[in-house]
Amino acid sequence: MNKQTYWAITVAVAGFLFGFDTVVISGANEPIKELWNTSPLFHGTFIMSMALWGTVLGALLGGIPSQKIGRKNTLIWIGVLFSLSAVGSALAWDPYSFSFFRFIGGIGVGASSVAAPTYISEISNKDNRGRLVILYQFMIVFGIFVAFFSNYLLQGVGGPNDWRWMMGVEAIPAILYTLMVLGVPKSPRWLITVKNEISSAKEILGWMQVDDVDKEVLTIQSTANQTKNQSIDYKKYSKPLALAFMLAFFNQLSGINFILYYASEILGSSGMTSEESLFNSILIGGINLVFTLVGMFLIDRAGRKKLMIIGSLGYIIGLGMVAYAFNTGASSTFLMTFLLLFVAAHAIGQGAVIWVFISEIFPNKVRAYGQAWGSGVHWVFAAIITLIGAPIQAWVGPNPWPIFAFLAGMMVLQLVWVLAIMPETKGVSLEELSKRLIKED
Repeated sequence: MNKQTYWAITVAVAGFLFGFDTVVISGANEPIKELWNTSPLFHGTFIMSMALWGTVLGALLGGIPSQKIGRKNTLIWIGVLFSLSAVGSALAWDPYSFSFFRFIGGIGVGASSVAAPTYISEISNKDNRGRLVILYQFMIVFGIFVAFFSNYLLQGVGGPNDWRWMMGVEAIPAILYTLMVLGVPKSPRWLITVKNEISSAKEILGWMQVDDVDKEVLTIQSTANQTKNQSIDYKKYSKPLALAFMLAFFNQLSGINFILYYASEILGSSGMTSEESLFNSILIGGINLVFTLVGMFLIDRAGRKKLMIIGSLGYIIGLGMVAYAFNTGASSTFLMTFLLLFVAAHAIGQGAVIWVFISEIFPNKVRAYGQAWGSGVHWVFAAIITLIGAPIQAWVGPNPWPIFAFLAGMMVLQLVWVLAIMPETKGVSLEELSKRLIKED
C-alpha cells in the first residue's frame, strides 16, 4: 500500500464515524420516544434532527478551521467531538442533554464532510482521485452498516437501557481515529497556497511519488495566483457554486436520509415486526456497502456523470415501485426488493459521486470554503427533511406512498439536470478543472 492510499484510508475513517453517528439513532429512536414520552413534533425537532442541525453548523463553518489551522488539525478536533458525543449521548439524563450531545456529534459530522474530502483530494492525483476520495463515502456506508448491525446485536443487552449501549459504543472507534489521524502529514496544497511552506510541501509531494516535484509546485502556485483572496467571490465562482448546490440539493431530495433515519418505522408500516425491521435495516446497510464498492470500482473508469445517470434511473424505478407497493398493499418481499434497488442506486450514483465531485470543482485556495458550501447545502436539506419527517409521517398516516411518489418525481428532475448541465471531471487535474470552471476577471 502506497502512502497516499494509507493517508486516505486513515482520514476516511472520519466517514465511518459520520455514518455510524448518523444512523445509530435509528435503533434508539423508539426506546427514547417511550422513555421520555416525546410528542412527534418534539421528537422530530430535538431527538431526531438536533444532530443534523449540528451537522449544518459544522458543515457551514468547517471551511474556516480547515483553511486557518489546516485540514489535518481540523480532522483531529473532529475525532474529539465524536468521542464526546458518544459518551455524552450514552449517559444523557433527559431529552435535552441527549439532544445537546447529539448536536456536538453533528458538528463533527458536518466538519468531517468538509475537511476529509478536501484533504484526500489534495493528496491524490487525477488518476486515483476518484477512488481515493470515494473511500470517505465507503467508510460512511460501512459505518452505517456497522451501526445497523451493532443496534441489532445490542438490542436487549441492557434491557430498557440498551439504547445507551448503542449510542456509547461509538466512543471506541472515535478515540482510535483521533490517535490514527495524528500520523498523517499536512496537505501539500494547503501548505503551498495558504501557508507558503514550500519546502515542507515538497517533502510531502516526494512521499506521494510525484514525478516532477518542482513542476507540481509551480502548477499549484499558478492556480493560487488566480485566486488572490481566500474568500468565495460568488460571481467568479458562480458555476462551481451552482453545481455544488444542485448536486447536494438532489442528494437529499432523493429521500436517502429520510429512509435511513426512519427505516424501522417505514418497514414497520408495511407490517413487519420490530425485529424484522431491524434485521432488514441491516440488509439495507449491506446493499449500500456492496454497491458503494461497485461505485469505487467505476468512478475513475466510467466517470462521475455516467454513475449519476445510472443512479438516477435506479432512483426513479426504485422509489416509484416502493410507492406502488405501499399504495396497493403489495408483499413485503416486493417492497424490500425495490427499496433495496433504491439504496443500490444511491450507493452507485449520488453516494459515490457527491463528495468526490464537490471536492474537485473548486480551486485549491478556496477549496475548503467551496466544500463547506456544498456540504452545508447538503446538510441544511438533510436537517429540514429529518425535522419534518416525523410530523409528515403522522400526517400521511400508516400508508406513506405519497412521500415516495414525490421523491421519485424529484429524481426525474435530477436526471434532467445531470444530462443537461453536470460536467464530467474524470481524469482532469484539480488545477485544470479550476481553469475550466471559474470566471476570469
